[in-house]
Amino acid sequence: MAEPGAISIVVPAHNEAEAVGRVVAGLRAAARWREILVVDDGSTDGTGEAARAAGAQVITHPYRMGNGAAVKSGIRRASGDYVLIVDADGQHRPADATRIAARLGDFDLVIGARTAGTQASPARRLGNALLNRLAGYLTGRPIPDLTSGFRGARRDGLLECLHLLPNGFSTPTTTTLSFIKAGYSVGFEAIEAEARTGRSKIRLGPDGFKFFLILLKIVTIYSPLRIFVPISLLMFAGGASYGLWTVLTQSHLTNTSVLLILLSVVIFLFGLVSEQIAALRTEGRR
Repeated sequence: MAEPGAISIVVPAHNEAEAVGRVVAGLRAAARWREILVVDDGSTDGTGEAARAAGAQVITHPYRMGNGAAVKSGIRRASGDYVLIVDADGQHRPADATRIAARLGDFDLVIGARTAGTQASPARRLGNALLNRLAGYLTGRPIPDLTSGFRGARRDGLLECLHLLPNGFSTPTTTTLSFIKAGYSVGFEAIEAEARTGRSKIRLGPDGFKFFLILLKIVTIYSPLRIFVPISLLMFAGGASYGLWTVLTQSHLTNTSVLLILLSVVIFLFGLVSEQIAALRTEGRR
């Protein structure tokens, strides 16, 4: 169990003046954290002033750089052994922060997994469920909530994957996949999210597609065969099936079926090479 005094809280915020003061006050009342860092990501509504008045240390971006960039600024500035990331919109309960903190030390990364009924809308719940299932397949373990921004982790583990974190709204996805594929222990703590203050800044269509691309990117970095083998098998099955059909019906093997089979072999070999490169890259960073 990590002591609150070893935990730095990072709160990325953009135009959250209405809620950020209440969030900081609730966190300060919940435990004696090492520090609470609010990263004001180019806000124009007095977010930084509200956070400072509530007792937080404020890091200010001169212009909006993105949620991920704000998280990275907070991680770099944090002085604790652990970092707990909390949204500034009032969704996360301070009491849940102490529950996540209680599991740090036993796990390298602890994620506040939202129950289905507390996620924003039916469309958002469906999108998250599909991403969770896909991420579970690609990583080889169940992931109940891939996109929750409420999470605590060892700071040195976050620094190790900091170069992979995008500047936009996919830092949770990237850290979850990176920790799992790097062999760190990842735990999930069930939480109930409150209704956020203000409007969500995530766009379901464009950002959902970005999350999908990040899934492929991170898994390709750490375990490429999870991507290459299914594609190779699909090509081989198509070529073999088409070849068998043409042999039975036309008494000859077509060039198309041969090319598909050859393509499946080439894709598989690319996957093997990529797997070796990924292993060397990971060993090199360690």
